Amino acid sequence: MTLKMKPITDMVRGQFEYDLAYLKEQDPNLLLLTDETNKGIVILSTKYQGKVFTSTATGLTGKSLGWVNYKAFENNELNEHIHAYGGEDRLWIGPEGGQYSIFFKDGNQQDFANWHTPSAIDTESWQLISNSTRRVVMSKDMTLENYLGTTFSLYAERSVTLLDRQTINDKLSITIPQGVDFVAYDTRNSITNKNQFAWTPKTGTLCIWMLDMCPTNQSSYTLVPYIDGNEKDLGPIVKSNYFGEVPADRLQVHDGVIYFKTDGNYRSKLGLKAKRTLGIAGNYDLENKRLNIITFSVDRHPDATYLNQSWDPEQDPLVGCALNAYNDGPLEDGSQMGPFLELESVSPAAFLKPDEQLTHTHTVYHFSGDEAGLDKMMKTLLHTSIEEIRRNSISQ
Repeated sequence: MTLKMKPITDMVRGQFEYDLAYLKEQDPNLLLLTDETNKGIVILSTKYQGKVFTSTATGLTGKSLGWVNYKAFENNELNEHIHAYGGEDRLWIGPEGGQYSIFFKDGNQQDFANWHTPSAIDTESWQLISNSTRRVVMSKDMTLENYLGTTFSLYAERSVTLLDRQTINDKLSITIPQGVDFVAYDTRNSITNKNQFAWTPKTGTLCIWMLDMCPTNQSSYTLVPYIDGNEKDLGPIVKSNYFGEVPADRLQVHDGVIYFKTDGNYRSKLGLKAKRTLGIAGNYDLENKRLNIITFSVDRHPDATYLNQSWDPEQDPLVGCALNAYNDGPLEDGSQMGPFLELESVSPAAFLKPDEQLTHTHTVYHFSGDEAGLDKMMKTLLHTSIEEIRRNSISQ
């Protein structure tokens, strides 16, 4: 379908049509997924690492639901650490830190000064395999080196498929209430070992890492339901010390739900292991009445291994999280990339023989509109409510 566009000078930054026009200036070959009403629209780019940049549930003049980093585009020089263009869904390869890290070189202290995003997931383009109005398939050949000195050769492929109302209802076991607008897409992400050797604990290995960046404000909260149970059997409920312990006025855990204030004012991160996550998480924006949900595949087999991504090579590399949530905030020097918030899912470790493949699914849902309808969905999907969020003593 053809979308009628007005000049960008007549648009408002933060609306979907502005981001569409702006991103077309950066990549004239943008790809669009659109529903039959042109209300649900998704922007993708092979030039920018095969990512979903942003989407809308209410058409061109609706809110842009992904975070776009305009500053990165307007900076003519590539940043040595990361040229973060933003994007509400992207495929990265992990682990970020630890003995198997692909972001730090061997011998370097694992701190921000030595942290460098591999170009294959930062600045290099992907190849388009196929596209239609409902589905795009993209691929990338990569060469990555880890902290142990192992060089990995791999083939990555991902598909992004726009979902209709009935498919959303079926996947989430809900009925979208009247008055609630929606856009959702399913991503299927895989990596294949193209080395002539197996990836083992001795060589180190990789994982698929999905990251979703969204705009945030003072009234945004990330909500993570978890599996309750004995800590001896399941481990701690949440890991909350990635960048130092998250203050108690920003993180609460009770009645089966984690409440994490994600206002973009305090750099912090939390994680859940596979035995604790329900394979679902979300965030809610009280001001804009917007509910974001992610679901993802989880391997709960007793032998399943998730990689440590902490910036500490002394930690066990084979003990890590399946779900992460991030709140952006100022660095020590006062600079800041965002503000934005992030929901992330991670695959199990890719202990693959030559030509073996690992696949990880990750689905993104955006809902907005009628608050009563959103509240009903939140109770079903995230086991909490708008009243519970407001009643929480998390810092305002």
